[in-house]
Parts: sequence; C-alpha cells; structure tokens
Amino acid sequence: MEMTTRDKIIIGIDPGTNVMGYGILGIHGKKPELIALGVVKLNKFDSHYLRLLRIHERVLGLVEQFLPDEMAIEAPFFGKNVQSMLKLGRAQGVAMAAALSRDIPITEYEPRKIKMAITGNGAASKEQVREMLRRILDIAPEKLDIELDATDALAAALCHHYESSRPVSLAGPKSWKDFIAKNPDRVK
Repeated sequence: MEMTTRDKIIIGIDPGTNVMGYGILGIHGKKPELIALGVVKLNKFDSHYLRLLRIHERVLGLVEQFLPDEMAIEAPFFGKNVQSMLKLGRAQGVAMAAALSRDIPITEYEPRKIKMAITGNGAASKEQVREMLRRILDIAPEKLDIELDATDALAAALCHHYESSRPVSLAGPKSWKDFIAKNPDRVK
C-alpha cells in the first residue's frame, strides 16, 4: 500500500444512537480525497449507556488509526422529540470527548450548512449530498453503496475543509460615513 503525505486529515462524524457515520478525508494542498468511510451500528446494544460506550471506543479507535488533525461533527438539529434530542446530544458529546482526549480540535456544523456547502442547497436530500460527494471526490458509485449516515459524516468533513480553507475577510467599513470616520487621513 502506497503511503501518501497529506497536509491535513479531517474526521467527520454523524452522531446517532442507532447508527453513527464516519468519514475520513485527506487533504493534499487544497485537494480533498476519501481515505475511509463507514458506520457503527449500535442497535444491537439494548442499553443506551452501552451504545455511548461503543461510540466512545469506536471514535477513539478511528482517531488512533487515522490520526486526524481536526474533527467536524454534525450538530443535532432541533426536533420535536425532546428525548431523542437528549440521546443524540449525548452521542455527540461522547464522540467529541473521544477526540478531545487526543487534543483534536472540533467544529460543529448544522445539517443545513453542510448540505449548502456540498450541494448549494441547504434543503438537499441525503441522496443528493451523496451524489455530489461522489462527483466532487471522484468516488466510484459502488464505494458509496453504504448507509447515508456515512456520507453525511463525510459531508461534514468536506464542509469543514471548505470552511477552514476560505480566506478570512477582515470586516470593512459598513458605509462611506463609517469609512471616513475610521480613515480621516485618507479623505481630502
């Protein structure tokens, strides 16, 4: 197996208490490439606490295997079921704790922001996100014949790559009046 040097490795996580998705993205210069993709099925565990333990163990294992520089994680969206939200928040927190235990910085992204970054449409379907990932990263269709939680996690990682590689714009003046007030020496 050929070893490639990468400037950065990003792990994306789509937290869940039944299925947790993960995607590992390597960055060469500005070019992203798929390293790994998969899901952790948790519904075989009856106890919510055992599911949380498995999430922690699996994320820690992925971190130790792929040595990511950063983590991008999908933030829980506000649903109607409070119990589901609490469980999802716990799953997210446990995944974050695993990364934090290895000093990996974490950025959270709302699902709409991830979809917007990948497809240009914040209301895109999970299938549309998967297809755009396939095209952007030039992945064979059969490699993405996997649960959508995995491609959602990969999308979080790619969204993070886009967000962190954008040039930082310094806030300029809001109006001519503001510009003149801040730059009296430049106006004659």
